[in-house]
Amino acid sequence: MNIDNAPFETTEGSPRQVAEAPAKKAAQEPAKATPAYLQIKRYVVKRIAEGDWKPGGLIPSETELVKEFGVARMTVSRALRELTTERVLTRVQGSGTFVAPQRYESTVLEIRNIADEIAARGHRHMARVLTLEPSDDPESLDALGLSAGPAFHSRIVHCEEGEPIQYEDRYVNPKVFPEYLQQDFTTETPNHYMVRLAPIQRAEFRIYAQKPDAHVRRHLLMEIGEPCLLLWRRTWVGDAVATSVRLWHPASRFHLAGNV
Repeated sequence: MNIDNAPFETTEGSPRQVAEAPAKKAAQEPAKATPAYLQIKRYVVKRIAEGDWKPGGLIPSETELVKEFGVARMTVSRALRELTTERVLTRVQGSGTFVAPQRYESTVLEIRNIADEIAARGHRHMARVLTLEPSDDPESLDALGLSAGPAFHSRIVHCEEGEPIQYEDRYVNPKVFPEYLQQDFTTETPNHYMVRLAPIQRAEFRIYAQKPDAHVRRHLLMEIGEPCLLLWRRTWVGDAVATSVRLWHPASRFHLAGNV
């Protein structure tokens, strides 16, 4: 619609001036500045994407980045810590921060309850709860966006017809699920419990082919050297990270599938 021919209210100034006023006001309002830690994160990701910093390569130290950006060390530390949690970087104490090895990602479109999947195949699900406790694990607190602990931690082995097919290692935000530790997860899976209480708003996933440690291998009854499919997932309820979980599956007994 042509502004000159548009209806307008009777005010001081011409119709064009009235129509242009909001646009001029918006143009005069200053844009909100991007937080410094986000600028640093974008800078690091850009250097990696452009090939300046290679997978496995050492990146500049915190001290160098502090000087380059003119910010406090805690700002740089936060940026690198978040990129480490997101697996863009890896940090080795005493050696520095490195670009994480390149991984290829695949999208999983639906979060399903493993007990429902097993039941759909006409089989029996059984769960063994190994751990159900508070935890101050710093990496997991960071993944959940918690400044202080404890988080809630559970480790559960899921079996199909008595055979273990999934090792679930989960950290939960107590602000979202305050009664998590009081649940009986042999009768209801954590996934079913959480979705029943608070539907998920969004999630992020990564899938890896990885050898498990001795503890996971023993509980999944795997041979030494046998690989796993590892699904890492983080989900949100509202603006809060609700849970961060690693799901280990014996590659010989499990596959991931989806449809669009």
